[in-house]
Amino acid sequence: MTTIETQPKISFGTRIHVSPFFNATRRWGYKSYTTYNHMFMPAFFESPEADFWKLVNDVTLWDVAGERQVEITGPDAARFVQYLTPRDLSACKIGQCKYLLLTDNEGGILNDPILLKLGDDHFWLSLADSDILFWARGVAIHAGMDVKIGEPDVSPLQIQGPKATDVMVALLGAGIADLAYFRFIQTTLAGAPVIVSRTGWSGERGYEVFLRDSNYGDAVWETIMEAGEPFEIAPAAPNTIRRIEAGILSYGADMTIKNNPFEINLERLLDLDQDADFIGKTSLKKIAAEGVRRRLVGLKLSGSPMISANIRRWPIIRDGETVGNVTSAIYSPRMEANLALAILSVDATELGQELIVETVDGPVTGTVSPLPFHQKMQTAQA
Repeated sequence: MTTIETQPKISFGTRIHVSPFFNATRRWGYKSYTTYNHMFMPAFFESPEADFWKLVNDVTLWDVAGERQVEITGPDAARFVQYLTPRDLSACKIGQCKYLLLTDNEGGILNDPILLKLGDDHFWLSLADSDILFWARGVAIHAGMDVKIGEPDVSPLQIQGPKATDVMVALLGAGIADLAYFRFIQTTLAGAPVIVSRTGWSGERGYEVFLRDSNYGDAVWETIMEAGEPFEIAPAAPNTIRRIEAGILSYGADMTIKNNPFEINLERLLDLDQDADFIGKTSLKKIAAEGVRRRLVGLKLSGSPMISANIRRWPIIRDGETVGNVTSAIYSPRMEANLALAILSVDATELGQELIVETVDGPVTGTVSPLPFHQKMQTAQA
């Protein structure tokens, strides 16, 4: 008699890749992985809440090699990168990072990468989860520009938390403390070539270390952990609690190709009157003139502490009608509240307005609240 498994399982083949730090994360005891840009990425170490407290009190090391890089080089690299984004890059300097939106011809958001300018004809796009390498190559076929586009052997780590600078000084010397926000340097670590930037996805002080040779994954990981031991460093991962507290958006959850920059309050990243052309320019100008019908807001939710794993675009109800949906939600142990990000009809976004959220566990009250819920340590915008 054949026994049928009653619990479904998810299988992963070789299409899902491992990072240069994968073995190290296994040794250090990660308990859960997700997939990001076709790669395993740790989801948490001890628990999401325990990792949160290590992040906000001490310092944490993250394997974020899933942030794949699209490398754009060639005589027309600068013009091509500008064509991909509505943000004016004319003043961007070598050694500088920029937070960008990539838009399609209708103004929909394709990705929100960090741009690194390595040279006048050499750029990286450090990606959120989506296939921008294919998009960029497709655009290049018809752009009539002299560029080369590929994915280099580059794998990022993040060192995040209030003691992050202490760890970096232990690794690279006192001068690294002077590195400005959204700037980077090229150096070596554990014998490997790296780029170190003052960036991160935590709302805390932080750095990214872009390893440029995957053969050194173990050596770089263990070197950082050893240097961080006096500062109580812990392995962790991008933390949903902290990023929602800080109002940091996640591509694929809080914004997708169906959203334009105005709806998610990122119009500061648009320069619609620049002379340079870019994909979506006509559409974005039209949206700016006509206005939007929905906006992203913060909500504080009533009810028992919740976890984000149950989120499935919960509907939001006012007077019996659906006026939006939750995009992300989590319980914050620091604020002792359920926090959510949501897309709402603009007439439902007044601060203090109470709405009904239909969660998987039943209806709760959602109160429209200002963002961020908890101030980000980094306040400068780049």
